[in-house]
Order: sequence, then C-alpha cells, then structure tokens
Amino acid sequence: MTRLPFLVACAVLLLAGCAPQPVRPPCPPCPGVEPRPPAAAPLQPAAWSDLPGWRENDPAPAWEGFLASCRSLEKKIDAQGAAFWQPACAAARRIEDKRPESLRGWFEANFRPWALVNPDGSREGLITGYYEPVLQGSRKKTARAPYPVFGPPADLIVVDLAELYPELKSMRLRGRLEGRRLIPYYSRADWSKEESKRSREAILWVSDPLDFFFMQIQGSGQVELDDGSRVRLGYADQNGHPYRSIGRWLIEKGELESGQASMQGIQRWAENHPERLAELLNANPSLVFFRELPAEGSGPPGALGVPLTPRRSLAVDPRHVPLGAPVWLATTWPSSEQALTQLMLAQDTGGAIRGVVRADFYWGSGPEAGALAGKMRQPGRMWVVLPKEYVPARAPD
Repeated sequence: MTRLPFLVACAVLLLAGCAPQPVRPPCPPCPGVEPRPPAAAPLQPAAWSDLPGWRENDPAPAWEGFLASCRSLEKKIDAQGAAFWQPACAAARRIEDKRPESLRGWFEANFRPWALVNPDGSREGLITGYYEPVLQGSRKKTARAPYPVFGPPADLIVVDLAELYPELKSMRLRGRLEGRRLIPYYSRADWSKEESKRSREAILWVSDPLDFFFMQIQGSGQVELDDGSRVRLGYADQNGHPYRSIGRWLIEKGELESGQASMQGIQRWAENHPERLAELLNANPSLVFFRELPAEGSGPPGALGVPLTPRRSLAVDPRHVPLGAPVWLATTWPSSEQALTQLMLAQDTGGAIRGVVRADFYWGSGPEAGALAGKMRQPGRMWVVLPKEYVPARAPD
C-alpha cells in the first residue's frame, strides 16, 4: 500500500505555500552535457506470440480470480470517461467452455497484451514472494503467547491529502497530536515502550515476536488459538514510518552476506543472537496495525478487496499496472532456473513494490508457502493483458 513518509509529506505541504521561484530555462546545447533521453513508455504493444509459454499454459486456475476482479474492474472509468472493462467482464461471465484452448482463444479475441517496460527501456525486473503466515496465539496474554497484536490506536491521526492535492490521492499523512501540533507517530522502537500501557487494547496475543514481525511485512496472517480455531488478521493501518529491510540492515552490519539474507537466513541469525532481536526488529521503524477478519476463503483480501488466490495473485505498483488486470508473468521458481510462466492477477500492492517491472508473488498460507516466498528473489518479465477497447493514449485507471 502506497505510503508517503511523514516528514516528506510535511515538506510538500510547506513548499506548496511558498512563493514560486524563478526557473532557469534549459540550455540545450550546453557544451559537454548529454541530454537525458526521455523515459520509455511503461506499456508498449506486444503480440501473444511474445509471451513465453502462452500456448502451453492453462488459464483456468486464474479464471475465478479474474471474475472476482471484475467486480471492481467494472466500476473503473478511465480518464476519457470510458468503462472499457465492462464488455469484457460481462462476456467473461457467459463463458461455459473452460478448456485451456477455449480460454486462450477467448483472451486472444477480446484482449491484447502490453509489455511492461522500465523507464530506461529494459524489460526485466525483480520478482519477490510473499505469503500468509500462521502464528500460534491466544485471546488473552499467557506465558505461551505474551506478545500483543494491536488494532489502529485511537490517537493515530490519518490525514488524506487528496482533496487539496489530487496528485497525492494515494498518499496519507499519519501522526499524533502533541498539544496543538501534529507530530510523527511512534516508531517501532518507541511503540515498544507504549505496549505495556496499552495492553488492554490488544486484540490478540501471539507466541513469537519475529514471526509476528514477518506477518507485518506480509500484511496479513492467521493466528491459531488455544482451542484449535483460527482467526485471520488483515492490514488495518500503519504508523507512517518508511519500511526498512532488516535483511539489508544485517548485510550493512556485516552480519550476513547478501545471499544469506532470506527470511530463513534472518530467522537463523535471530536464533543465534536472541539478545539482539529487539535491535534487529527496531531497524525497521514501520509498524503495522491489524483488524480481525473471517478465516474462511482462499486467501486474505488484497488491495483490490477480493481474496487473494494462492500462486495466482500478484502485488504490483498500481501507478503502472491497473489493479485487477490479468498479468502474464515470465520468471523462475525460487532459487532455481526452472521456468515459472503463467497468467496472474494484479490484486494487491505492497510498500516495497515500486517500479514498472516489479511484483510480489503470493504463494498462499502456512510454512510451505513461507519457505517458497522467503527464497523468491528472481528476475522476471511481465505483460499486462487489457481489453482491446483500451486506448494507448489513456493511462489505465
């Protein structure tokens, strides 16, 4: 979910009130200065034959997820006032023949692929993985589950900037009041000092602080309670501080090599250095608050508002890929050169997912999904699949 760091947002607001400064005109031809080439268009026309493995893949496992996405896509209006998803979604609901060749033929008749291209013209980017962890916990604080899970605190203030600054429509300002001043909300380290005062506000208690930290990074998870029942937790809000990678922190401190900083590598380091666990976790000042959700369904709800489908949902940067759209992904399995090429659905976002050719692959719930997600850091290419009614001059909504 896109977030603007608190102090940067404040700077934007302060600068908005300043008198405009004179702008020095550009100086082509400046001796010795190479003009910067224009950024490549993020969406460029492609053919179905460009998609590796398209003729061999079965779109059916992504089909129900696509129909679920349509509930949101049909409401979207582009910049020219056209609802170009409506005809395709209406036609999709009438499909009865779901054999692989029939579904591929339907997509080819009604859609067109567009290659996702980075600003520098390259077409390869980073594909990582995420999952829904399952933690052990309790409704009450116990010796087995002493770590609290909080919902959004009552003193967390969220300021929506979109009304005054439409270009910041996806950004929020978060803070708390100190007298009449709005100041940054508590960082992770500061919040740890608040927890004992707010223990009555905890919605659940869990058994392992590092597992809970990883659940915050994933944005959702399940908690298995004492009686064996499960509760699903979903992202509710965040403290407004920027995300910092603890894997990167361990590399910078010389504690791990770059190839060791997977989730599993971080867990091993924490097991060997329990006295430094708080230092490690506090290296990331960002803190996530949760809400309780029904545990039923194939997966937690993503940013699109529909349940994520294991191994078929992607988190993307919505500035470049329209949420809900089918995406053809060409990458490899985690820590492998074995091809992983299939139809996916752009149904989620993430704080670390920034860029055109950049995605997070949702693996599902539990330890097996976590093992795959923790190892996934693969190069990949992406094509967004849009209805033929889409006009290139209009950016998709």
